[in-house]
Amino acid sequence: MKPFPSSIDRFSFELLDVIDFKWLMGREGHRVHVERLQGDPIYARSCLNAAKSGSEPALRAVASRLLRALDGATPAA
Repeated sequence: MKPFPSSIDRFSFELLDVIDFKWLMGREGHRVHVERLQGDPIYARSCLNAAKSGSEPALRAVASRLLRALDGATPAA
């Protein structure tokens, strides 16, 4: 198993968006591992896609911003 990447390898997510996302997902009943969200693109995409169906507009908005950042940071397959 590959260890989590160093902070240099992490996506360029805005810290405030990451923290907002974590707390808003918590309100929806989902726990988010912040370090993994920032370093594991598969985990991040899974969390962010789940948030798109959330009940709060603020959660959907922050998930959309983070998805755009993730899409800009990961090469197309």
